[in-house]
Amino acid sequence: MNSITKRWVRGSLLFTVLVLVAAEAGFLYYTIHSNYDAARRALESRAATILTQLSVNDAAAPDTRETVLRRMVEQFDEKETFELMLVDTAGRVAVTTAGYAAGRWAGEDWNSAQRSVDGVGAAVYRTDAGEKVMALTALLPMDCGDVAAVRLATSLTLLDTSITNIALISLCLVVIILGFTVWSGMFFVRSIVRPLGVIEAAAAQIAAGHLDIRIENKYDDEIGKLAGAINHMAGELQKTERMKNEFISSVSHELRTPLTSIKGWIETVAAIRDPANPGFCRGVQVIRSETDRLYDMVEELLDFSRMQNGLKLSCQKLDLAAEVTAAAIVVGQRIKLEGLALRWDEPAQPVPVWADPARLRQVFVNILDNAIKYSPAGGTITMELLQDGANAYVNVIDQGPGISPEDLENVKMKFYKGKGAVRGSGIGLAVVDEIMTAHGGALTLQSTLGQGTAVTVRLPILQPEHTAPQPAQKGS
Repeated sequence: MNSITKRWVRGSLLFTVLVLVAAEAGFLYYTIHSNYDAARRALESRAATILTQLSVNDAAAPDTRETVLRRMVEQFDEKETFELMLVDTAGRVAVTTAGYAAGRWAGEDWNSAQRSVDGVGAAVYRTDAGEKVMALTALLPMDCGDVAAVRLATSLTLLDTSITNIALISLCLVVIILGFTVWSGMFFVRSIVRPLGVIEAAAAQIAAGHLDIRIENKYDDEIGKLAGAINHMAGELQKTERMKNEFISSVSHELRTPLTSIKGWIETVAAIRDPANPGFCRGVQVIRSETDRLYDMVEELLDFSRMQNGLKLSCQKLDLAAEVTAAAIVVGQRIKLEGLALRWDEPAQPVPVWADPARLRQVFVNILDNAIKYSPAGGTITMELLQDGANAYVNVIDQGPGISPEDLENVKMKFYKGKGAVRGSGIGLAVVDEIMTAHGGALTLQSTLGQGTAVTVRLPILQPEHTAPQPAQKGS
């Protein structure tokens, strides 16, 4: 469960943090630069105003223009915001509105103005007192005596305080967003982790064999679907386990009956010791019959075991009509002995299919065996072969008691035995269904209680242009 939280932290949360950090850095960068640019534009505006006022005296003598500039410094009415200075040709401050002794060097903005094309330069620096200041020097476009430039300076203390307040507010907002993201994310992660923990615990109990465990499903999302799927799986496993136990019990009973009969007749035959005795001959016949029955049951169980490891086919081109006839011949004698009749008319034309002859024979013999077991004395078993051009259909119809609707949907399941089932292991139709699926065909059943059951086997007809189709083979 911790891995989900770690993936969320490394993925979604880390991405959110990076986005917030990038957004905060971009916002602070924009705020600082926009405010500093605004301060510079204010200095440039005031310098431009001074130069405009000076241009009125364009025709005056240089000394007169210098006098006008000095008077502007004396009468400057924005001393609280800006400091106005006159810079001489040596880059020294000649006059200042601050009132302290002049003669100090103008600063880096003077050098910048000297290099600038438009004669304007700006710089940010700290005074000897540690105050952060922005200064702008504008070279005079005309001769003004000893004055070479106008310099304006303003303190950035209030501006930096404002920027700091904005930064703190934005950082608080980032922290709030990040906190909400962590809270909502952890709430969402817990809403997944906690039910998954319940599901994991239930799945572990089911794996340990407690198949009656069910998950309380109170979700209508993917977790609810997962819980429902696990509950369904547990139900199916419980059902399969029950059928398996019934199967083992049934097989044990089916094996015990012929073994008991064989054991009893062996003792009888051993006591008679006369091959000419009718009892001796009857005993040998019963032993042979019960041995064949055991052999058939063991073969069926082996087929089931092979299916679990993947059913493999050895297919070839066959005439389906001939295969059905061969199966009818195999069980024909038994049908007569049971007092039944078989109705089967072999078509005149062959019906080509691509199939495993041994497996196909097994399918038809198994279906006919079921029809014989459930048909009443004097009844008729009907076999017919139909086709629609793409598929061939073999129908085996008996006149037995039929299969109830609740059993009909389960008779092809492994280990399943319906209410009216007679002797057998309960895996015969499951084997037949697997064989037909592997051939690319299908097995279907229709039944009416009291009237009988129709079993239909569908196989693809081998088309002339496809001499060797590839049926679905399990385990290949």
